[in-house]
Amino acid sequence: MQNRIHLIGNAHLDPVWLWQWQEGYAEIKATFRSALDRLNEFPDFVFTRSCAAYYRWIEENAPEMFEEIKSRVAEGRWVIVGGWWIQPDCNLPSGESFARHSLYGQRYFHDRFGVTAKVGYNVDSFGHNGMLPQLLKKSGMDYYVFMRPDKNEKELERNLFWWESEDGSRVMAYRLSEAYLTNRGHSIEEKVLRHDAMAQQDGHAHMTFYGVGNHGGGPTISNLRTIEAMQTKYGEEHVVLSSPNRYFAELAAAGPELPVVKDEMQMHAIGCYSTHSESKENNRRAEHRLLNAEKFSAMANQLVGLPYPKEKLQLAWENVMFNQFHDIMGGCSIREAFQDAREAYGEALNIGAKTLNAALQRLSWSINTMKPEVKSLSKEKDWLSWEHADVGTPFVVFNPLSWDVELPVTANRRFASITDDEGNAVPIQTVRASRTNGEDKWDTLFMARIPAMGYRVYWCFMTKELPAPAIASPVEAVSCVLENAFLRVEIQKHTGYISRLVDKRTNAEMLSGPGAVPVIIDEHHSDTWGHGLHSYRDLIGYFSDAEVKVLEEGPLRGTIRVTSRYNGSVLRQDFILHHHAAELQVKVQLDWREKHKMLKLSFPVAVEQPEAVSEIPYGHIQRKANGREVPGQQWIDVSGLAVESDDGRRGLAILNNAKYGYDVLENEARMTVVRSPIFADHYGVRDELVEFMDQGMQEFAYSLVPHDGGWQDAGIVRKAYELNVPPTTVWETYHEGPLSQKLDGLAISSEQIVSTAFKQAEDGDGWILRCYETSGRSAETSIELPLLNRTWSSRFGKCEIKTFHIPFDETLPVREVNLVEFPCGD
Repeated sequence: MQNRIHLIGNAHLDPVWLWQWQEGYAEIKATFRSALDRLNEFPDFVFTRSCAAYYRWIEENAPEMFEEIKSRVAEGRWVIVGGWWIQPDCNLPSGESFARHSLYGQRYFHDRFGVTAKVGYNVDSFGHNGMLPQLLKKSGMDYYVFMRPDKNEKELERNLFWWESEDGSRVMAYRLSEAYLTNRGHSIEEKVLRHDAMAQQDGHAHMTFYGVGNHGGGPTISNLRTIEAMQTKYGEEHVVLSSPNRYFAELAAAGPELPVVKDEMQMHAIGCYSTHSESKENNRRAEHRLLNAEKFSAMANQLVGLPYPKEKLQLAWENVMFNQFHDIMGGCSIREAFQDAREAYGEALNIGAKTLNAALQRLSWSINTMKPEVKSLSKEKDWLSWEHADVGTPFVVFNPLSWDVELPVTANRRFASITDDEGNAVPIQTVRASRTNGEDKWDTLFMARIPAMGYRVYWCFMTKELPAPAIASPVEAVSCVLENAFLRVEIQKHTGYISRLVDKRTNAEMLSGPGAVPVIIDEHHSDTWGHGLHSYRDLIGYFSDAEVKVLEEGPLRGTIRVTSRYNGSVLRQDFILHHHAAELQVKVQLDWREKHKMLKLSFPVAVEQPEAVSEIPYGHIQRKANGREVPGQQWIDVSGLAVESDDGRRGLAILNNAKYGYDVLENEARMTVVRSPIFADHYGVRDELVEFMDQGMQEFAYSLVPHDGGWQDAGIVRKAYELNVPPTTVWETYHEGPLSQKLDGLAISSEQIVSTAFKQAEDGDGWILRCYETSGRSAETSIELPLLNRTWSSRFGKCEIKTFHIPFDETLPVREVNLVEFPCGD
């Protein structure tokens, strides 16, 4: 029957929330055992379960039960859904993290059970980014089940609809009409009757989820006896024990007319975008570090035979994916859970550091850096560097990004001069080091040009002075002003705010009022999640009493430090301008001591009819400038019509390396820096023993990038990656080697195509290169991988993700695969 009710037996189980993962681990075993018992007791019962991580725990700790589950999966009564490692937060992980959830989750299910999930399943996540339809489709999932946002948070014409992402990918999506559980006091029959009325009105079947949940449990004997009575009363064909797989298969066959929704599924729990800053910073760092480790491990394997550390890197990714569980990534678990998260991120970061270092050192050791003057290694000249006579010390700079970069690099010594691999001297600047070792407290800053996904050797000379080209327009840092050829930045002396940000290329004032203003928001009315709220705008104060000090005066870099205070909290912002760039970088150190308060940095952009665009996983989205708290990733942009003229559009992009929450009200953008709710406070009884989040020190960076025209043509995506993924360096000495002193690893002809991942294929017979289109415009591009002797062309649709499999055998063609690395269409 078209309007039948599909009863979905499930056991919602948060592995971490008001308990630690060890308790979740035990509860998984008990819940799975209970589900197997129900399968034995009730011949028509069907159980639905997601999360590959849970199955891994059973496999390693209860192997007999695992074998029993395998037989039930083969029978079709234990239905695997989800296809991801865990039920993650669906806003804050990067696009590549979602790809890894699919890669490791779906391949685990395929390897262990011979199936892959057809239904995406995130019934408890707090929101769902607008690129998920493409990420799901390219992971073998044509359907999606979710619950939030609920109907009072987002109006939908119907709970069953086609969900479409910007690239045109579609999945059939179903929003639960009510909760995924039926704990004590919930009547299954009343729930079914409500859903039956909806089914009659909509003209198609509905799903009703049942089973004890949140701390596991699942369907009970009482649940199933109640359902048997309902089947007798209403008919077995009308009330069926089912699964999401069966539900969507029947709906797809029936082909009802469904609305199409091309939007994100938001907003729920807006405070989760900015809770527990440490975990969010660690997440961003770990995502990028593991990608860097994979890229250079692949290069080192191909060029110099270093074994590829596949198992180690997968373990690190599993830690990161587990910490992306929505109650960890969303920052709403107990304090003890975040100590566990710290340890898991630490292991992932350490694995990333070790594998990256092994690859870089193997590559750098294989570069031919020998000089004719050198007969043997000796440290007679200096105790730190291996420089022989005046021939210089080789310093290898690696660029993990998929385009050539020109960036400032710091060598942690004081040098008289530096040259590139061809002997051309480059401009340098002596800058303060982090050490204070007697007189040895200086480093050397220089500008490096490094090839895409490659490296370049620079030669550092301790005493030999080589004339470098003069800088045409050095940075000036005087009193409260920073200026280069592109920007002029003026800072108010006593407030520390930016009073003027002038784009000298167009003579445009980019701010309509003071910028980088640290505003304090009252959030006593908010629980940890931010339930029931749309925004945080109850302003109660500002950081003030600023001290402004020039730290560096150029020529390559100028820095002004602003230190301000609010109550017992101290905010230090180092405003940094480099001679070559039209962007203002800011390094922030915050000592936060507030409770039930939030810190935002405010930037009123001098445009009219503003449009706000945020980066989302493997894409971007335009949202209304209505002051609502929204999630973003590495950048947000506010663009509009120029205020003072009819010269068209301009805007200001705000990039960051650790933050995820924003709001934009008309032309004012506010980046959420920190908030300090109580741990795991769901409007509980607040007493003197509660503990508050994010007390103490944290550091992060952001950049302000003015631009003329739209953000797409201003290189915003690339600049955000450059802030988040700086070059990596290795000190070397003199040795023969098969590699040259400069390596171009990748060339992509279209600037709007970014490559994020280069790794060994999971099946071990080639390499994987993943790219995506960043501007929302289709493009034809050529891709060249010189180290693999490969060149091919591909057409990208707007916001399209493409994964290329490059066989070891050069006679075999490059082919496109999906995110699971299966042939497209499988």
